[in-house]
Amino acid sequence: MAYADRDWNRARRSRPSSWTVNGVIIALCVAVFVIDGFLGRSMPASLTLARTDLQGAPLKGDAARASPVSVPIPLAQAAQKAPDVLRVAAAIGVAESRVQVQLLSDGNKFVGFRFSMPTTPLRALLYFSTSSALLGQDGMGLPAGWPQLWRFIGFQFLHADLSHLIFNMLGLFFFGPVVERYLGGKRYAAFYLLCGICGAGMYLLLNLLGTQFGAWRPGAHVPFLLLNDPTTPLIGASAGVFGVVMAAAYLAPHAEVLLYFVLPMRLRTLAYTLVAVAMLTLFLGGGNAGGEAAHLGGAIAGFWLIRRPHLLHRLFDWMGTVDPTSRTRRVRLNRARGVVETAEIDRILDKIRRQGLQSLNEAERRTLREASRRQA
Repeated sequence: MAYADRDWNRARRSRPSSWTVNGVIIALCVAVFVIDGFLGRSMPASLTLARTDLQGAPLKGDAARASPVSVPIPLAQAAQKAPDVLRVAAAIGVAESRVQVQLLSDGNKFVGFRFSMPTTPLRALLYFSTSSALLGQDGMGLPAGWPQLWRFIGFQFLHADLSHLIFNMLGLFFFGPVVERYLGGKRYAAFYLLCGICGAGMYLLLNLLGTQFGAWRPGAHVPFLLLNDPTTPLIGASAGVFGVVMAAAYLAPHAEVLLYFVLPMRLRTLAYTLVAVAMLTLFLGGGNAGGEAAHLGGAIAGFWLIRRPHLLHRLFDWMGTVDPTSRTRRVRLNRARGVVETAEIDRILDKIRRQGLQSLNEAERRTLREASRRQA
């Protein structure tokens, strides 16, 4: 049986189109990566990696709003003036060569350090972190305390480097069409974005819990909690991709895929293996625990939503009449149309009773013929 003839690939097939929603998502991710690369050369920006006190603990209370009082300088150069900087940087995991440091002041005293890295304008605008998305700290000059909710979506179109972009886009390219054919374009867009949002939500929850526990017991490790600084950035389409993979595994569990283009594996096995790796990394506190938290959140959302696609219909109905293919909207419109047509038929029949059949005009005769045909 050919690929195009399989039941799971044929389900809810829509009319051919030169652009699918999945294709648009891929194109947007690539466009953001390319455009931001060009902008970064002429409009460099700065990405906050961490804001700590002088001992390396996250800033809290009023100190969290401390302002930089120096220009950023390379980490190695800062260590010559303040040796403790290296110890703090190593403790919070930002000891890369491109990291820069600024002193932070709260009033007339130094209260900590800001660790940052040169970045590009779109990344600075769209990246997700607990502090920027929830508290509005370090975010494009807006006042602290103003949530920057666009970051729950914006980070899904950013990628750290070319390999990061290629890996995620391959996942969408191979598995996205299966899910889009089943859900339809508009619901697939909602599905993908919701999986990404849930990935950010999982990262946010585990980071908030980890920050609270870290303040209580500094240096302790707790499985599944993210103890990293709340300003640590999260970027990438991986959360949405994991949701798509989980959905494709539900629709085509026995489809064979090649892991790394070499190892044959059932799609369902691949999906649950990826989830297991994410959970193990979170449990052990691995190097990419934050990313794996987002992967897990996206996978859970994908697992849930693909089994309850009516929730996506309700989302569009809540938004109004954005989705013309929504079942609920179609039922509502058909019911309203039926009431109008019934009233019109009653009026025409009353006219025939009073004035005779010859009194009908062509439009009224056509309405009667169409109603009779539907009843046949």
